[in-house]
Amino acid sequence: MRRSLYLTFALVCAAAQTFSQMPLGHINDGVDLFQIGTSRSFSASRGGESIPEAPSTVSNHESRKIISDLSEAIEVIRANHVVGRQIDLNALTKSAISGALQTLDPHSSYFDATEYGDFLSEEQSEYSGIGASITGFFRGQQYDTYVTSVIPGSPASIAKLSFGDRILRVNGQSTAGHDTNDVSEAVRGSAGTMLSLTVERAATGRTETMFIRRRMVQQPSVRDAFLLPGGVGYIAMTEGFNYTTANELAASLRQLHKEGAKGLILDIRDNPGGILEQAVRVAEKFLPAGSLILTQRGRSKLDNRVWTSTNHSPETMPLVLLVNENSASASEILAGALQDHDRALIIGQRTFGKGLVQSLFDGPEGTGLTLTTARYYTPSGRSIQRDYSDGRLYDYYNHRVDETTLKRIEAHTSANRSVFGGDGIEPDISITSHQMTKSERDIDDAVFFFTRDLLNGRLNSGFSLKMNIVKTGLSGSTDSNVNDQLFTEFQKYAKSVPNDALSGIDLATERTFIGERVSFYITLARKGDVLANRLNTTDDLPVMKALSELPRARELAIASLSKH
Repeated sequence: MRRSLYLTFALVCAAAQTFSQMPLGHINDGVDLFQIGTSRSFSASRGGESIPEAPSTVSNHESRKIISDLSEAIEVIRANHVVGRQIDLNALTKSAISGALQTLDPHSSYFDATEYGDFLSEEQSEYSGIGASITGFFRGQQYDTYVTSVIPGSPASIAKLSFGDRILRVNGQSTAGHDTNDVSEAVRGSAGTMLSLTVERAATGRTETMFIRRRMVQQPSVRDAFLLPGGVGYIAMTEGFNYTTANELAASLRQLHKEGAKGLILDIRDNPGGILEQAVRVAEKFLPAGSLILTQRGRSKLDNRVWTSTNHSPETMPLVLLVNENSASASEILAGALQDHDRALIIGQRTFGKGLVQSLFDGPEGTGLTLTTARYYTPSGRSIQRDYSDGRLYDYYNHRVDETTLKRIEAHTSANRSVFGGDGIEPDISITSHQMTKSERDIDDAVFFFTRDLLNGRLNSGFSLKMNIVKTGLSGSTDSNVNDQLFTEFQKYAKSVPNDALSGIDLATERTFIGERVSFYITLARKGDVLANRLNTTDDLPVMKALSELPRARELAIASLSKH
């Protein structure tokens, strides 16, 4: 939900932006210099219900005291700090507000204008950038960022960026040794702005500098949906809950039904959450009318809500929900509702444990704030919020829990199964995806460069690369080994390039892994990331476990839906 800012935040935020335009410490007693009117309204409630502006609880005297104190503090800093006259007042204000918010809870956040614009764009299933996926790889001791795929029709595609192009500079700044996440942030920017990108072309080795105009790029929340062997549908809903999530899911379900799906695996691993209403709408796709989805309790009556399904013809396919420790917030609302009603079998890892609801507040000059205004409870009455009272945010975000002090409160599902609150959603079946070992990561780097050279004709191997070595995730093939000749070529390649990381690895024992990764990168380069990711999906341990547990999920679905 979204409201205009409470006056306190308006004063603190606007103050630093105004200091440079007025004498420090000066207060105009006749005029409220920082009055903010009602801004745009956003609600997570059904039907676009708006939330009235909340009344300020800060008196005019208190408001002026806040400004005076902040003004005095900044004047002391500017007058005495060694670089006081060079301080960015906006950055100082952001740090002050962020520090204040961290004393409240881990999820209340302040956004400057650029960050807030990006945040709102992502809620609309889009972001501003060039439409390229980039990844970092080690070649020996050198770490660089490379293009791995581009979205057709995007600015990156128009600029003819392609698989294996090495990014050397962004807006004139070298990327050598920089983390790929930092490079990605530099590449993204406001729609309509120009980006200078210097790359080493994978095909020719030539260095080129190009100018690309950023624009809004679609980023759907449902990344892919397809039919696995055995007639089981798979939907990857991993990109957050935004304004279009429920509609995207509905379209995917219709397509899978046309293809004859008999069961469903819904993957929300690494889904960080998003709009509460969309989590409710996704849950009611599977829950009959009248089913409680969540209860929301806050300080204001406006934040006290009960959410129930209104769907009189819910989806009846047996359902497995895949989760992990990065499934958070709205993802946990969905998981909690389906688990408490015994409507889905939950497989994976314990989820993040975020049971707080944030409201959006518009600030001056395009800034914004997310402020925790409520807690939510699953249908069984449990809060899955982890404890953060000790203030150790590093431990909180890295799931470091003191089991001796953890308080898990027992609740019961519709079928009287025991479930617990206080620490995320515990899956019905615990299993993790395969995590690459260090040796496998070193091999993966080498395979990327091998594939890059192979596809650009630099190996002089004298053999033709046949596409039948590449799985597409559609054929149902389980043979992930490259043919003998291709594996021999990789062994030659590994010996021909200086790479100490591979020196102690017996490549013959890693033949299957090498075959899978060569297949992945060839598919990524030739067919794009959707088909390439299907390769990983069909070999993924939790997905394979979900396929084997569909009969149990079917029993849950029959029992759950028969009660309505």
